[in-house]
Amino acid sequence: MQGMKEFVPTAKKLEYISALLRVGFDTIDVGSFVSPKLIPQMQDTAGVLLQLDMSLTKSKLLAIVANVRGAQDAVVFDEISYLGFPFSVSETFQQRNTNSSIEESLKRVEEIQFLCLNSKKTLVVYLSMAFGNPYGDVWNPGIVHKWAAKLVGMGVKVISLADTIGVSNPASISELFSNIIPEFKNSEIGAHLHTRPDAWREKLQAAYDAGCRRFDGAIKGFGGCPMAEDELVGNMATENLLSFFEEKKIEAGIDKAAFTEAMVLANKVFMEHI
Repeated sequence: MQGMKEFVPTAKKLEYISALLRVGFDTIDVGSFVSPKLIPQMQDTAGVLLQLDMSLTKSKLLAIVANVRGAQDAVVFDEISYLGFPFSVSETFQQRNTNSSIEESLKRVEEIQFLCLNSKKTLVVYLSMAFGNPYGDVWNPGIVHKWAAKLVGMGVKVISLADTIGVSNPASISELFSNIIPEFKNSEIGAHLHTRPDAWREKLQAAYDAGCRRFDGAIKGFGGCPMAEDELVGNMATENLLSFFEEKKIEAGIDKAAFTEAMVLANKVFMEHI
């Protein structure tokens, strides 16, 4: 929702997230503790958290933070299990996204990791622009591997390789995951793949075959990155993820009726405010 110009009322966010909590997902990205001036859509994240009923769900909640202050605000909520931090391997994107350099952001990771450990939270670091960038910044798999190694060395247990602008392909996905996953066996390496509608299956197959078992999705692929410069590039659609797992006879623990209800609600919420 963060890129939507029209504010989604708190009550609608609550209704939608509550529907997602009934589906059986492992984790729900519930909002962000960021500057309301920069991302006004997320200004009510704390209010949403205070009103959610977590008593009848197995799902855990994740909140995005961009700096230490946001992390300090987030860790006080018992409802939150994960803090997500966007760490870009592109210097230009890191400056644009969090107003800090890569080195400054590494210090933020260290401080946020300390807060998480003291608050019994788990830090999830999104390695954004992991498959290339549109700025001409130097990119190669070795750069991604280097930063993954630094993060693991700092005790980060969950790292998500993010195809921020949808430029990955089966070969690049296979190369990154098949090298990083075996080396960092004590960390969970996830996939946050943005994609065109016609390329999702080959990307998903490549990541799965390379050993990835943590996948991010968004219903109907809503959202994405404005830097993608391609209106067809959006988040990996959750329904595509689920159909892939069903084809592979992989039990995802999803309540299909609840997911259908969430799909209907997603259409209503997003199309009304897009």
